[in-house]
Amino acid sequence: QVQLVESGGGLVQAGGSLRLSCAVSGRTFSKHFMGWFRQAPGKEREFVARISGSGDSTYYADSVKGRFTISRDFAKNTVFLQMNSLKPEDTAVYYCAADRYPGVGVNNYVYWGQGTQVTVSS
Repeated sequence: QVQLVESGGGLVQAGGSLRLSCAVSGRTFSKHFMGWFRQAPGKEREFVARISGSGDSTYYADSVKGRFTISRDFAKNTVFLQMNSLKPEDTAVYYCAADRYPGVGVNNYVYWGQGTQVTVSS
């Protein structure tokens, strides 16, 4: 069983930065692909970024490429999402997810955190 707990959300002005964290329980941290998704009010949950189990491969949605960086700390069993140059359209609840196999769809991931709110003011 894998449990995920996100933190680091908050209110920030456009152009600012936030770093989200996802603490992962369990001994199989390095065996799971980790993803970040987000869901804005009235919209479907969408893929943001993904990192491989080894940490050597990442993939981003076009909307965040060049602004967001996903990384993982094996000593802390934690995945991070560094978000720079934030825009009002980045406002959403951000979710951490995990699965043994890679993917960009919501249905590709089995384990989910509870989400953390990110609000970007203009």
